[in-house]
Amino acid sequence: MASTEGATAGAAAGGGAVSDAALEAAAAGAPLMATEAVLVQSEELPADTPIVAGYDFNKGCDLAAVLAQMKFMGFQGTNVGKAIDEVNRMLDWRMSDAEWVEADGEDFKDPEVRKRTKCTIWLSYTSNQISAGNREVIRFLLQHKMVDVVCTTAGGIEEDFLKCFAPHYHGDFALPGAALRKRGINRIGNLLVPNKNYCLFEDWMHPVLNEMHDAQEKEGKIWSPQTMIAYMGKRIDNEESVYYWAQKNDIPVFCPALTDGSVGDMIFFHSYKRPGFILDIAADIRGINDIALKCKRSGMIILGGGLVKHHVCNANLFRNGADWSVFINTGNEFDGSDSGARPDEAISWGKIKIDAKPVKVYAEATIIFPLLVACTFARKHHAALAAEKARAGEGGGEAAPATATAG
Repeated sequence: MASTEGATAGAAAGGGAVSDAALEAAAAGAPLMATEAVLVQSEELPADTPIVAGYDFNKGCDLAAVLAQMKFMGFQGTNVGKAIDEVNRMLDWRMSDAEWVEADGEDFKDPEVRKRTKCTIWLSYTSNQISAGNREVIRFLLQHKMVDVVCTTAGGIEEDFLKCFAPHYHGDFALPGAALRKRGINRIGNLLVPNKNYCLFEDWMHPVLNEMHDAQEKEGKIWSPQTMIAYMGKRIDNEESVYYWAQKNDIPVFCPALTDGSVGDMIFFHSYKRPGFILDIAADIRGINDIALKCKRSGMIILGGGLVKHHVCNANLFRNGADWSVFINTGNEFDGSDSGARPDEAISWGKIKIDAKPVKVYAEATIIFPLLVACTFARKHHAALAAEKARAGEGGGEAAPATATAG
């Protein structure tokens, strides 16, 4: 029979403490190796370690409370909760949170100026977010000037304008491509875009390009992708458009790959009919990097990967990294791609500050982004509207708290 002394000695040799249950089992004749391996005694975790717990629906069906509990769920639920906290930190920061230092400059010495100086928020997204229903979520943010800089791909530009002429439709991931091609219908995942929608956009785009080319020849104006997108937003004059609100609220939209899609196709055809149109990408790299250099605090929200992720992160390298960051994508890092890289890799490059606590949510953004906006931008927006209404004497009561239920 194995002795309890032997169990204790074996545990010491293995470097782990043995529980009372292990000692009792060993005394009763259980194999020493088994008791040591299975019944190791745990160390106590710190008293402030969060406890795993989901939302108790016995308390009612309260979406705000469900989302508030997410960070205690575990797995990606916890990362969603951390992302909500990270975005709220971006929104809450004011320069007045810290005392003036010489590095701030004389222009930021006035306490009132410091109270008005906020974090610069970068919103970057792949084109599929505009293809899908996140277009309306993004439009809300730009309509109310809740973000300061936007970066997207060519599809993220043109599909916003397409939807001003005709809708996208729901389809299915399994619809056969050959059959759709014969019908002139393009598939984006489980979404369908009739090719006539592109024809409508292209009919609209032809005179826009001619107007821009006229300005180049007659006024010497050289367009960049950013100024071109602003002009397109002005010309569309449609409040459903993301880029209508971008130009109206003076929010720069950067698209370094603007020619990688239908806009590029139109420029290609235009070049045969009227050669010489210039699109200056050098102006935009200067523009986006200058924004990063001038902002006092920087917060990045990036939906998806590839160009839109790297372009904004690289701009933030020029200020030695963003202060707050949220990545939402399904990419993994095993292939070495920037798309799948965790935020810690960006820290190694100086694109996120070394003392930051960035968050990556491994999830598809059409699920997560509306929830994130509901708990951050939208909640604060509607709370502010309620407070303003109450101050004006129209609310019939006190202002709603900033934690009012989203939606």
